[in-house]
Amino acid sequence: MALIVAFVLAIAVIAGGGLGGGSSDSGKGGHSAKSAHKAARAKRKVPATYVVQNGDTLVAIAHRTGVSVARIQELNPQVDPQILIAGEELKLK
Repeated sequence: MALIVAFVLAIAVIAGGGLGGGSSDSGKGGHSAKSAHKAARAKRKVPATYVVQNGDTLVAIAHRTGVSVARIQELNPQVDPQILIAGEELKLK
């Protein structure tokens, strides 16, 4: 009985293209999900400023806004990246 189950499973895997279902991008460009995410981030309109929320970090702000941590620090040299204060306004452009 176990042999029959194994055989049926093997046929299903072969017919289905393998475990995991394959990829829908048909090999075009490789990392299409990452590319799409980067394109969406590039098209995102960056606001001129960001108001720090409770618990924010520069990394989280950079991820949320699409502006790099280095750029945020460059535009806001007076801000201590270790001590962000809620309500503080950061320049993003």
